[in-house]
Amino acid sequence: MQEETLKYSEDHEWVHVENDIATIGVSQYAIDELGEIVFVELPQKDMKVTQKSEFGTIESVKTVSSIYAPVSGTIIDSNEKLADQPDLVNSDPYKQGWIIKIQVENKEELDDLMTHEEYLLFLKTLVH
Repeated sequence: MQEETLKYSEDHEWVHVENDIATIGVSQYAIDELGEIVFVELPQKDMKVTQKSEFGTIESVKTVSSIYAPVSGTIIDSNEKLADQPDLVNSDPYKQGWIIKIQVENKEELDDLMTHEEYLLFLKTLVH
C-alpha cells in the first residue's frame, strides 16, 4: 500500500478501501507523535461503528490515545498480531501494522476524508 493512495482523517487514521472493505491504521505522523507503541486495544469483530466514534485505544510509552472510525460500518477483522507485537504499528504502519477492517456502510463518508496531498497540507497547520 502506498501512502499516496490512502485517505486520511483529521484524527490521523489512514484508510484503504477495496471492494467496500476499509483497512484502517494510524498514520506515520501519529506514530511519530506517540512514540514507541506498547499496546493496542482492539475492538470485537462484528461491532458496529459510526464515523468519528471511538473503537479502541493505542498506548505508547508517552500517552494513551483514542482511535476513531473514519467511516461507519461493521468491524469484520482486527489485526490480532498487534496483541503480541504492538510495535508493528511503529515499524510497518501501512502494511503489517493495520488495526481493523470495516465493511463500509456509507461510501459517501469517504468523501469526508483527505487525500494524501490534503493530509500533508493539514499537517502543516498543526501547532506543536
